[in-house]
Amino acid sequence: MAQLIDDLLGLSNVTRREFYPGKVDLSKTAEDVIRALRDGDRERSFAVGIQPGLTVRGDHGLLKVLLENLLGNAWKFTTKTPKPEIRFGFKKDRREYFVEDNGAGFDMAYTKKLFGAFQRLHSQEEFPGTGIGLATVQRVVHRHGGRIRAEGAPGKGAAFYFTLSAEGAGDER
Repeated sequence: MAQLIDDLLGLSNVTRREFYPGKVDLSKTAEDVIRALRDGDRERSFAVGIQPGLTVRGDHGLLKVLLENLLGNAWKFTTKTPKPEIRFGFKKDRREYFVEDNGAGFDMAYTKKLFGAFQRLHSQEEFPGTGIGLATVQRVVHRHGGRIRAEGAPGKGAAFYFTLSAEGAGDER
C-alpha cells in the first residue's frame, strides 16, 4: 500500500511540478539508472546497450523518472529470460528514442491499456508493481511535447519508442 501511495504521489507530481528545461545527457542518465538497478541485485547478469552521446533539452528530473520507469520495467520483465538484454538509444530514421528488451513482452491487442493508471497486463504474482509506471512515463513525454508508443509480443520482449520536443513543452498535453 505504501508503494502504491508513493507511486500515485509521483504521478501527480509529474503534472504539477515546475518544469526546469536544460541540456540533459540521456545516455549518462540511462547509465546511472542501470547502475542503480545492478547495485540492487548484484547476482543478476544481463546484457545492456546504451547508445552514447544522446542529449536533449528537457527537465532532467522528469527525464530521469521516465528512464527509471522504462529501464526498470525492462529490468523487471526480463527476470525470467535466460539471457536478458536491455537497450536504450535513438533511431534516426524515425527520430525516436527507444528502450527495448527481450523479456516477457505483451499482446499488441492490449496496447491501448498500457499507459493507463492501474492497467496491468501481467499478474502481480508474476511481475510485481502498482500499474502506475507507464502512466507516469506518458505524462513525462507529454510534458516534453512528445509522444510515446509501444510494440511487443508475448515471450519476445517489448519496445517503447518516444519523441521529445527540442524545446521541451513544459505543459501536459
